[in-house]
Amino acid sequence: MSKITVVGIGPGSPEDITPAVLKAVGEADAVVGYRYYFQFVQPYLKAGCECIDTGMKKERDRAKQAFNLAEQGKNVVVISSGDAGIYGMTPLVYEMKKERNSEVEVASLPGISAFQKAASLLGAPVGHDFCVISLSDLMTPWEVIERRIRAAAVGDFVTAIYNPKSHGRYWQLYRLKEVFLSEGRAADTPVGYVRQAGRSEEEVRLTTLGAFDPEEVDMFTVVLIGNSQSYQWGKTFITPRGYYQTLSPTLPLYGEGACPDGSPHRGGDVLQDRRGLGQLIMMESFRTIESELRNKDIPLGHKWALLHAIHTTADFDMEKILHTDERAVERLYEKVKDGSITTIVTDVTMAQSGIRKGALARLGIEAKCYLGDPRVAECSAANGLTRTQAAIRLAVEEHPDALFVFGNAPTALMELCDLIRKGKATPAGIIAAPVGFVHVKESKHMVKPFTEIPKIIVEGRKGGSNLAATLCNAILTFDDAEGLKPGRDL
Repeated sequence: MSKITVVGIGPGSPEDITPAVLKAVGEADAVVGYRYYFQFVQPYLKAGCECIDTGMKKERDRAKQAFNLAEQGKNVVVISSGDAGIYGMTPLVYEMKKERNSEVEVASLPGISAFQKAASLLGAPVGHDFCVISLSDLMTPWEVIERRIRAAAVGDFVTAIYNPKSHGRYWQLYRLKEVFLSEGRAADTPVGYVRQAGRSEEEVRLTTLGAFDPEEVDMFTVVLIGNSQSYQWGKTFITPRGYYQTLSPTLPLYGEGACPDGSPHRGGDVLQDRRGLGQLIMMESFRTIESELRNKDIPLGHKWALLHAIHTTADFDMEKILHTDERAVERLYEKVKDGSITTIVTDVTMAQSGIRKGALARLGIEAKCYLGDPRVAECSAANGLTRTQAAIRLAVEEHPDALFVFGNAPTALMELCDLIRKGKATPAGIIAAPVGFVHVKESKHMVKPFTEIPKIIVEGRKGGSNLAATLCNAILTFDDAEGLKPGRDL
């Protein structure tokens, strides 16, 4: 019975042609394909095999030739580079079979696609979810291609780029880079590109998205862009699957410039195997919030705190009522990094519980709330104080230079202000976000005169323990602000 077998001959090297494809080629009565690719299969053809070659952009002619030969009773093989089902001849052959209502049997044999070969040469860039996009707009409108590019960027897919550039298409790759960066893909994201993968002219290069120069790419190049987890290790491009999370639940998320095996890691971070869906959702939320801010031209520290506040409350009124002293977030983060802040004291346990445990462990900081201390009741009764006031008084005795965080009790904040004036407390910083209707505004006014202490204040009646905690988390993760990568320690 007549048959057409569509085969992928791989990216170019004989070693990358599968045994199944070689067997099909060796049994063919006729082979149809683009003339450039015959050099790769010629040694495997049987005597008398007819070779039908066509030029570029003659795909329909090739398919028609294949059916004409098969309908004469010949065993026909249609060759396509890489995998014939990926931007190859397989879809066209099946469509033509349908169009002709042909009785010819059609089969397809997979091959190694160019992006797979490129990936193997770069290391392990497609270790997690990925997509492949062609920038050729010969048969697909650019508007559709750009929507797909944006979806890949927003979805945090590792992205392989086919047909990145040609003589007539010089700007599309520039636009792709612009879209990826505008949608939050970090400038230090690894980008690998391989020219003539698997062939004698093969060139392999590794750079970053920010440094990537589209001028170094041509139509024979495959480009691979990493996702938010991808990193460069030496000359290797790696996208982790998450096995370290499964095998080593105690593995630290970050360290001083080392991967889990002690090797250097891009950006001074350790492999973030635990970054999962929660963090990706949070990153997308932050990008959405940033795009909707009325005033985007604000200092990075204030913006980072503001994005956390709006993310937690869904309240864009925070743009008006969130106050940060000049460089307050930056200054407090510097104190965290140099070891000046070793203790965070909260007014209530709910605020304490909202501070990320992973961040505290990573930075060597202890978060404490004294409300549960058995001494609080005695101190409260003896001095006519509220329990939160008494708790703050005890906290100051033991940690006068802590970072103090208030999300509930205005009286506790007022107590701290009194202790500062008496010279008993010297806080490293203050987050003032008590909530309510009695003494709330006044407590926030009381803390403002301490100009030497960096402060974050939620003005007016609004506040809350969750808000206070997220502002504290903003300080602890300020080194993620520039790349807009929240949620490190989720």
